[in-house]
Amino acid sequence: MPMTENPAQHEQDEQNDNASRPGAHRRDKGVQRRRVLIGGGSVAVVGGLAAAGLASADPVSGKAHKTKASRSTTVSTSASASSSVCTLNAEVTEGPYSLDGALVREDIREDKEGVEVQYTFTVVDSANDCAPLADALVEIWHCDSLGEYSGFVGGNGHTEDDNGTFLRGGQLTDSDGQVSLVSIWPGHYVSRAVHVHMRVHTDVTLTDTSYTGGEVIHTGQLFFDEDINAEVQALDPYSDNTTAETQLSDDSIYDDGGASSGLLTLTALGSSVSDGYTATLTVGVDSSS
Repeated sequence: MPMTENPAQHEQDEQNDNASRPGAHRRDKGVQRRRVLIGGGSVAVVGGLAAAGLASADPVSGKAHKTKASRSTTVSTSASASSSVCTLNAEVTEGPYSLDGALVREDIREDKEGVEVQYTFTVVDSANDCAPLADALVEIWHCDSLGEYSGFVGGNGHTEDDNGTFLRGGQLTDSDGQVSLVSIWPGHYVSRAVHVHMRVHTDVTLTDTSYTGGEVIHTGQLFFDEDINAEVQALDPYSDNTTAETQLSDDSIYDDGGASSGLLTLTALGSSVSDGYTATLTVGVDSSS
């Protein structure tokens, strides 16, 4: 039977449990933030970013440059990455709604309606001079337009069918470290800004529809431009969700670190918000950790 916990209380309990420990919500080893600069990998970083049109943090400040966008322009971070550095993405709590054994597939929407989001991630490995990391499983999961997670439906106060798999899945990166996934823009639930959860696995063994084994080398969360999100949440079916929404600037996890903290680069697919967006990010990981 699906769990019916209150999502705000569940996530707040986890935050309270962690608050008394050093480095709460972080999985780093000896460094509070894994948004540090690593030398090397000039070809991989510059070439990969240019080919994919992806975001990069400023190599000096470690923060991405955000620009407010209209519906027909791009919300982007600076592409002026140094040719000798790459940036590790922030490690944060995976949250209370993770499940094992994600389906390996490109389109994770199933029958869920909402604004389409076409993700492209490029995974680079600081342990290998920031070279693209091939054959890594990039897994994402998030709530639907009503703020409900598959496997936990009812946690945000809504009743709907729960098959335990909607809006969950992943794909292997190619030889360029890139992976594409298709989903919808997430809804919201009490206590958190709109977000997507991410894990990067290495050394997995694929089955017919899923995977076994492997090691998780990155756990993070992805975030959306606040202004565009406000327009999305005002659309149907998101507007049916009347629970309180937390703004990105007030989120307990996002620390205003830009791309290195999971802020996605968004590009409109059409002239209307309802046409959807592409969302891109370079994900810096450390396979040796």
